[in-house]
Amino acid sequence: MIEYRKVDGSFDLSGKSAIVVGGAGGIGGATAEMYAKKGANIAIADCKDNVKEAAARLAETYGVKTIGLKCDVTKQSDIDQTVAAVTEAFREINILANMPGYVELESAECIGVDVIEKHLAINAVGVFRMSQAVANQMIKQGKGGKIVCVTSQADFIAIDKHVGYTMSKAALVGMIKVCALEWAEFGINVNGVAPTVVNTYMGEKAWQGQVKIDMINAIPAHRFAETDEIAAAVLFLSCDESNMITGEDLVVDGGFTIK
Repeated sequence: MIEYRKVDGSFDLSGKSAIVVGGAGGIGGATAEMYAKKGANIAIADCKDNVKEAAARLAETYGVKTIGLKCDVTKQSDIDQTVAAVTEAFREINILANMPGYVELESAECIGVDVIEKHLAINAVGVFRMSQAVANQMIKQGKGGKIVCVTSQADFIAIDKHVGYTMSKAALVGMIKVCALEWAEFGINVNGVAPTVVNTYMGEKAWQGQVKIDMINAIPAHRFAETDEIAAAVLFLSCDESNMITGEDLVVDGGFTIK
């Protein structure tokens, strides 16, 4: 069961150990920093070359223990090595922020099936690989845990030229619900955070020129989200303050989908 623990609103993560997949930049980088501010030890797992430098910077800035690990979520061997290395370094894993990401925009009639499969391999199957491996470690530890995946507003609404991305994110929401149902008996919460367009490299890649202007005008907040705003939602779902929330997809979209 997911136990009740009295909370005080501090969102404290002292003594916790977290893996942040995609933590060398973007939303993942902001999440890793927010976790570090709250006292968690951080393992950054990313395919980027700067992963060790990103981890070292957090250790120097916040005085927490960190490690940086190169990891390709499409390779089971990388997943297994990452989980083993984090367990060895920190003795246990309490939190997984699972946010690898890939997007390639093309119309549904033109997109290659190989591009669809790459979206699914990274954004859905890759996320499941890591979630499964970490959940098995959490079950072995017997202390429960938190798994938070970054989904998208595109997982439940149609956005032009996003067919591959939408397929992968919709699949991810299904995964979250089933895993939340099955793993609750082990005290593991599984949730998603669904952002609108975020000011990151991926956001800039997808939204330029007139389509960017049109999208901003369609968002009641009249702007794109910033990485720290998404990281704050991830933080909430990673703390005891959210123990009664599981299987949800928290929308952070400036009101875009209320219409």
